[in-house]
Amino acid sequence: MLQKTILKSDLSKPHLPFNIKNIDGSFPGFMFGDFAVLHGSPTIRFLSSLLCVRAQLPHQLGGLGTNVVFVDGGNTFRLYEISTLAQLHELDPSEVLGRIFISRAFTAYQITSLLLDRLEAAIDRCDAKLVIISDIARLYLDKDVPKKESKEIFNQVTTHLSKFAEENQVILIATYLPNHSARRNLFFKTAVCGRSKVVASIKPSRYGQRFVLEKHPHLKLGSMDFPSKNVILSNFVGA
Repeated sequence: MLQKTILKSDLSKPHLPFNIKNIDGSFPGFMFGDFAVLHGSPTIRFLSSLLCVRAQLPHQLGGLGTNVVFVDGGNTFRLYEISTLAQLHELDPSEVLGRIFISRAFTAYQITSLLLDRLEAAIDRCDAKLVIISDIARLYLDKDVPKKESKEIFNQVTTHLSKFAEENQVILIATYLPNHSARRNLFFKTAVCGRSKVVASIKPSRYGQRFVLEKHPHLKLGSMDFPSKNVILSNFVGA
């Protein structure tokens, strides 16, 4: 039996839902000031692409009417997937892609500089109210980065991000993709989830996938099954 979620959030304020029926039943969306973490199955990468598209919709269609900054720490950005999702939302794929500003990092030091020193200027320049930090821990798990140094830097970055979202009134979503082979994986996941306002995970279930709301300042926590990615693409993503 699924644990039901009771919603107590103020939905009169702008928010960004997934627009997937079963998920929206337990989690109505992200709000300005949220620093959120999505972790679990690789499906979270698809959901981050979905949010990049939905954020561009006007308010009356469930979006924010905003541009997006995408900090790619794991080479996860999928142009074709974004284009497909744009078409499903009856948007011009080239216009949607043109409103996503990608910053790629290839080392822990590069992504640290992007997040600590350049993120505020980027959201101002790009007029963005949604920031996706994709695969936030991967570069810090590089064996060439000393263990103690990587932990210290990651603590500094996640502490900064927890304040950044609130102070700048943006939605900041970090994805944490599976990194089971790394010994320091648990430390990083605990750190980023501990400093975030919202935490949700995606886990396999016999019905497809299960969305689990693990942490939220206003909503009661719970879980809900939803279909697989392919079913979402064909039936569950509406304009």
